[in-house]
Amino acid sequence: QVHVVESGGGFVQAGEALRLSCLASGRAFINHAMGWFRQAPGKEREFVSAISWSGISTYYADSVKGRFTISRDNAKHTVYLQMNSLKHEDTALYYCAAYSADWGRPDTIVTPGNYDYWGQGTQVTVSS
Repeated sequence: QVHVVESGGGFVQAGEALRLSCLASGRAFINHAMGWFRQAPGKEREFVSAISWSGISTYYADSVKGRFTISRDNAKHTVYLQMNSLKHEDTALYYCAAYSADWGRPDTIVTPGNYDYWGQGTQVTVSS
């Protein structure tokens, strides 16, 4: 059975930081690039960041570049999203997902339909 489980969300003030974690079972993690997406109420799910299976390559949405850092620990089957300098507009349900390959082109990495396994999400609320 495949599991993808996010944790680490919460309520913070603007300017503060949070670190999200995503624990994935073997089939959803090994040889898969991993990505983070988010969805705010009334909006479409949007790409946040992704990291290759090797951890060497990363990609960020312009809106989070310089503030968020994605990383992974393959021994622990875990992906992290360090979110610094949080803004009110970062408020959303954050999802972790396993991409269909070990890495891809930017136009495929940002597309939710190219991800095979998804978690249930963790809520991040940033007060202004």
